[in-house]
Amino acid sequence: MNQQTLAYQADGLEMRGQLFFEPAAATRAAVRVFPEAFGLGENALRHAKQLAEAGYVALACDLHGDGRFIDDLPEALALVQPLFDDPKRTRARAVAATEALAARPEVDPSRMAAIGFCFNMLLELARSGADLKAAVGFHTCLGTKAQPIEPGTIKGRVLVCIGADDPIISVEQRADFEAEMRRVKADWSMEIYGGTVHSFTSPDADRRGMPDTIRYSPVAAARSRASMLALFPTTLAERTDAAGPGTVGSDRSASIR
Repeated sequence: MNQQTLAYQADGLEMRGQLFFEPAAATRAAVRVFPEAFGLGENALRHAKQLAEAGYVALACDLHGDGRFIDDLPEALALVQPLFDDPKRTRARAVAATEALAARPEVDPSRMAAIGFCFNMLLELARSGADLKAAVGFHTCLGTKAQPIEPGTIKGRVLVCIGADDPIISVEQRADFEAEMRRVKADWSMEIYGGTVHSFTSPDADRRGMPDTIRYSPVAAARSRASMLALFPTTLAERTDAAGPGTVGSDRSASIR
């Protein structure tokens, strides 16, 4: 497998993502992997590598510039707060990663998806009107401070996977997100995992000693990954007009015990 540093500029920063792909003669579908608030760490890198092993070109995207990972939680939250407050900055970083990935010779730019963890860069990219075939969020924050978007702005299918007991993503935030998706007539779905809190995809979450807030769940991690991998073959098919199953505005919620 090839792994390369992909450098690009965004929001006044020098960004350094990590690109993964298997050698192949033809261009193929590509996936951006947006990291947690800590920045470009092992969770995003691991998912990008797994996606490359599945046949996609995958870019683990930078968040803080220079490929930094901020291990201290208060410091990481302080860095992302201005981005929460100004979604245009979040979108600028996401769009720059998109453009850098689309320019790669290995990539078919008409077949691009994105996934994201915790920080809401993924959903802000979708709200920007980017040509996303699919957007999959894992314990991703759902809210936005941007101006309301118009119906039709979100182009691809949206799947968010959320812990039912996540204290960071409240029931009210989920309800507001559902109302937004209905209003803009997005093709969206939500999976709710019972007995699950924030950061359920990250094996490193438990070392922070905050089990009521962030905790790894191998069951929820495996089920959300399976849902992602089931979505991609239809949305990223070689024929760009391929239609995936499902009804616009459907709510595919599930409680996992």
